[in-house]
Amino acid sequence: MFKRKSTRKFKAVACFAAVLALCFTVFTGCGSKEASQVVIYSNADDEAVAAMTDTLNDNGYEGKFIFQSFGTSELGGKLLAEGTDIEADIVTMSSYYMDSAQEQNSMFQDLDFDVDTIKEVPSYYAPFLANQGAILLNTEVMKENNLPTPKSLKDLAKPVYKGFISVVDIEGSSTAWLMVQALVDAYGEKEAQKILEDIYTNAGAHMEQSGSGPIKKVRAGEVAIGFGLRHQAVADKEEGLPVDFVDPTEGNFTLTEGIGIIDKGDDTNKLAMEMVRCIIENGRSKLMEYYPVPLYNGEKADDNAVSKNSKEFKEPLTVELLEKHQALSEAAKEALAK
Repeated sequence: MFKRKSTRKFKAVACFAAVLALCFTVFTGCGSKEASQVVIYSNADDEAVAAMTDTLNDNGYEGKFIFQSFGTSELGGKLLAEGTDIEADIVTMSSYYMDSAQEQNSMFQDLDFDVDTIKEVPSYYAPFLANQGAILLNTEVMKENNLPTPKSLKDLAKPVYKGFISVVDIEGSSTAWLMVQALVDAYGEKEAQKILEDIYTNAGAHMEQSGSGPIKKVRAGEVAIGFGLRHQAVADKEEGLPVDFVDPTEGNFTLTEGIGIIDKGDDTNKLAMEMVRCIIENGRSKLMEYYPVPLYNGEKADDNAVSKNSKEFKEPLTVELLEKHQALSEAAKEALAK
């Protein structure tokens, strides 16, 4: 059974965290920290931060760390620009950004413990969650408007869906990259751009900058169809909301988040390695309640938790590839303005 961040418990935790953060800022000043505290920079969602926080607190690290949250692009920019001068001791981040930052800055320390992952990963980070994309549906709005159920991402370009769909702008969130990867992989760049033009036309004002934007509009019935994270739709459906999902014929692509340690030589925080190991060895069960994609040998997910049509892009995911696909998306938007 998947959990949702709208539970009372999660709201209470989030509220407490916000108050605590405010108090911390007032009494110690922005950006200051105790000498013993490990600074964790993260692009992760609230659910993931809460799961990691609970894991560390439950295993003896309460008060010994602070989280600072960033958007993916913002944190990625800091990694590439600052390298080992970054304030963070630990970073959780999209793996493609970590790979590019390591190649450019050699900034991550090799982990000193083994990670028993299903797929081989670099020595300088451990994967801690993964997200898959899917088509999201509000079943009531679909029925009210007599809309056919889309089977593919290409279907979303059909005129019948104009005004009824919400998608993410790849400039705002990497969630959109899951859709762009699928289109480019299935149809090539030229046709993918044309399909994006038509999808963006259909979305109109429902082009979102946040990866959670489409699922929120689908839940609220503001749109009938969205593209977003698969596990969120699965959880909504299990809770009895009028939400369903479709695994597109082009395939469900995946983005993995990693956790690593900034290598600052003699100044590397010694607690950082312990905490990373703690999160991986003790926190995966908590994380899989929200992000059910198995990453480690022995992990299992419910039958509907992971798509049976999971795919990987034919090229390694890098910041350079992301920028290439962002340019393709931008060309599609520019074509609409002509």
